[in-house]
Amino acid sequence: MKLVIFGANGPTGRETTAQAIAEGHTVTAVTRRPEAFPLTDPRLRVAGADVLDPAAVERVLAGQDAVISALGVPYSRNPVTVYSEGITHITRAMTEHGVRRLVCVSSTVLFGVPAPGETFFFRKVLEPAIARTMGRTVYEDMRRMEEIVRDGDHRWTVVRPAGLFDAAAVSDYQVGTARLPGRFTSRADLGNVLLREAVGDRHVRAFVDVRTTEGVPSLLDVIRKEAFGGKKPIPAEKDRTHV
Repeated sequence: MKLVIFGANGPTGRETTAQAIAEGHTVTAVTRRPEAFPLTDPRLRVAGADVLDPAAVERVLAGQDAVISALGVPYSRNPVTVYSEGITHITRAMTEHGVRRLVCVSSTVLFGVPAPGETFFFRKVLEPAIARTMGRTVYEDMRRMEEIVRDGDHRWTVVRPAGLFDAAAVSDYQVGTARLPGRFTSRADLGNVLLREAVGDRHVRAFVDVRTTEGVPSLLDVIRKEAFGGKKPIPAEKDRTHV
């Protein structure tokens, strides 16, 4: 298939791109800084474009079969619009070029229910603090993005991972249309789900959770590495430098 990946230069975008190339797909990786994109392959085209530029988005979508959006921004107290504006430009360009399949990333927090079996502290203290304080503006815009996707007429799937961490390989992860037990999703597993959904039709017009069950780090380990190491476990990507 011919796939275009927005947010390709973020950790999840690079993982998804690498897996797609390995499976023989033709990939257009969209990033604002194409010179910094680390992957090369005869089946890969790196396109310099900003998702907030509708003309640039339209150019990269010509002739594609499916779209994967791994856009993301860091937590901020300022208003966030990248998700909703970006998906607006993407879906309009998809309609213009007759591209039907869309897969994008939001967050498991948007299920609006606690993770099954979670501790009282995580369910009542930690996650609400993230969702309502640190990540409030990010999740508000994710919600707007989901509404735009849901109300459109494309063949869409929204993937809602939990806190993200790096892993060396794809695992035997869980996928479901309701919130799953567990706190974390590896970027390798998330990339694999995005790819599986983009090339197939298993969860069309559905919100999908994905949870890693093997080799999962402790909450403290993820906080140390992701928060203090420059990556945040939620949302999916660190910043918009990869858009």
